Amino acid sequence: MLYIAANIGLALQNSYAGLLVLRCLQSAGSSGTVSLIYAVVADVVTTPDRGSYIVYAAIAPQIGPSVGPVIGGLLAEYANWHFIFWFLVIVACLVFIPLGLFFPETCRRIVGNGSIPPRKLNRCLTNRLREKRATATNAKCPPPEADKCESSAKTPGLRFPNPFSVLRLLSQKECGPILIYAALVSSGMFSTVALIPSQFQRIYGFNELQISLCYIPLGLGTIAAAFVRGRILDSRFRYYAKQVGLEVVQNRRMDLTNFPLEQARIEVALPTLFLGAACTIGFGWTLQCGTNLAGPLILLFFIGFSASATTNTIQVLLVDIYPGRPGAITAANNLLRCWLGAGASALVIPMIEAMGIGWTSTVFSLLVVAFSPLLWFIMKHGPRWRRQAAENLKHKLGDAGEVKA
Repeated sequence: MLYIAANIGLALQNSYAGLLVLRCLQSAGSSGTVSLIYAVVADVVTTPDRGSYIVYAAIAPQIGPSVGPVIGGLLAEYANWHFIFWFLVIVACLVFIPLGLFFPETCRRIVGNGSIPPRKLNRCLTNRLREKRATATNAKCPPPEADKCESSAKTPGLRFPNPFSVLRLLSQKECGPILIYAALVSSGMFSTVALIPSQFQRIYGFNELQISLCYIPLGLGTIAAAFVRGRILDSRFRYYAKQVGLEVVQNRRMDLTNFPLEQARIEVALPTLFLGAACTIGFGWTLQCGTNLAGPLILLFFIGFSASATTNTIQVLLVDIYPGRPGAITAANNLLRCWLGAGASALVIPMIEAMGIGWTSTVFSLLVVAFSPLLWFIMKHGPRWRRQAAENLKHKLGDAGEVKA
């Protein structure tokens, strides 16, 4: 609702200050949905199958930067920039209405494993139909106890959000290094996307519509990664489970305290990590030399494939480490990668003017490669960090129980 309201304001706005403020509100309304996507996946999917689900769920957020410029270019070419925001209002309503009607509550703090009916504020049409069928068959709460059952649904009280609770995750060794490296990888992707408009216009003389079409290979690479990476993640998890003698039971949570979770996830990301760095370097130098357009577009496809596959793998690992706080860990990931991404986008044009596009792309890629030993460090020490965190949480809960008693 905040996103739709902000877009209406933007469509009616001509003031720069108003545009700036409303764009912040628009971002606040849209960015939260990304965190909710991964939170829902963590609610309904266990670790052995989480790789495929998270990768598929990430298609829409990751394909947006590729499809958005194409739609924006068409609207800018044949309409005006105000209509871009009316278009976003229409699309958001088309998504919001069926979501509100048919998407059930999944938060385990509210509905448990799905057997607790949510309170009225959290209900959708799907919830009401299920409860009606359950009441008719006496499978759930019978009519005399309906109010009692509804009161058992636990809805967390509303409170002012504390941004420092998200930032605090950056200081925790179980996830801090992963978040920092994921943001570094994303900043390389942001820098590549940021240089496309200016450089394709300068080198090839493209207009806005032609430039927007050049984002298509990036989106196709993102989609291709989704159909490959999820299966690999799940198969590697089952491989390591077999190695350590851990039985994988469908739809049952597992004790992963002594499981090499970091290795099972990160080793899948390494090939695409280095492929993406190599393709980014090649992309910069093809533009530097002014080669045929086919070269940069082919490399953009592999950059989209590699960046999507790598970031999705890291996101799966973060949700695995914090299955109880997927929304918070995703918010921390988004916050850090957007900060670094904004910095990279601001630096890329001055760097190109100072050293050329080839060396600019090389610098961003070599930074990713130079810090890649951090992943080995995480694979080696991650299981021990998780065990220590689990022990600390156990002691804390035990002490709280004693105080309460």
